[in-house]
Amino acid sequence: MSNRELDAAGIRDPELRASYEACRRLNASHGKTYYLATLLLPAWKRPYVHALYGFARYADEIVDDLGSTLTDAQKADWLVGWGEQFVKDVASGGSEHPISRAVIDTVRRWDIPMDYVEAFLHSMRMDLTVTEYATYDDLMEYVHGSAAVIGLEMVPVLEPLVPREVCDPYAADLGIAFQLSNFIRDVGEDLQRGRVYLPMEDLQAFGVTREHLEHGVVDGPVRRLLAFQVARTREIYRSAAHGVRLLDPTSRPCIETALRLYGGILDEVEAADYQVLGQRVSVGAATRARVAVPGLVRAWAARR
Repeated sequence: MSNRELDAAGIRDPELRASYEACRRLNASHGKTYYLATLLLPAWKRPYVHALYGFARYADEIVDDLGSTLTDAQKADWLVGWGEQFVKDVASGGSEHPISRAVIDTVRRWDIPMDYVEAFLHSMRMDLTVTEYATYDDLMEYVHGSAAVIGLEMVPVLEPLVPREVCDPYAADLGIAFQLSNFIRDVGEDLQRGRVYLPMEDLQAFGVTREHLEHGVVDGPVRRLLAFQVARTREIYRSAAHGVRLLDPTSRPCIETALRLYGGILDEVEAADYQVLGQRVSVGAATRARVAVPGLVRAWAARR
């Protein structure tokens, strides 16, 4: 499958192909929902999406690997060093790094602004020092770099039918909604990393403290807090959905399916009665298949 994608994209250099394949494996291993949606894209677009995911995942693993023996200072040195080298390599046009090589090719090929890359690296550095966010606006500074810019980076690959300034707000909303869904699902896991991605002002409004969450009991106040987060995130999904029609028809099934699958995370959280402190809810394989099959039909029809 990956060779067919690379051939379709016209990527011939063996080292570059190996780098794209490494990014694809990261996507397949760590982003199963996202990876499934990318299969609905035309083959020639997929390697670039895998590369953008690989870049984000590689940096995220530096910061968030619970099995890492590195100190926060060592992680920071690694992240900063890798990020600075990446920026230099984009300027020079190539890299020796097995992940960066494909990402740089994607950034240069699609003229992706370096401001997006810098914003992403800024948010990854925040994860090494910031453990909570006082307000929703404070959280959005982090989410802009960690998620909104990922949606913005995807736009040229998805071939919008309108100018970027029209399409970009919807793409940013999509990235934000995906990230907030993950925050809701992963409250317990994030606490293990010493972080809370629910605004402290929201906790206070519902009579919940950080210690309350760390205790691991989902009671009435916690349920109401999480229900509020779910409702706010659904509003952002609704906004993002309006942008799908602005994309090339061959890209729409991918984004429509991603919207339904990630939105399904919220459904699963509700179905689990908001029990996210001691377990990780997920969209089951049967549900993923049920959502993906109609997407495959639409994708096939769009390519005829």
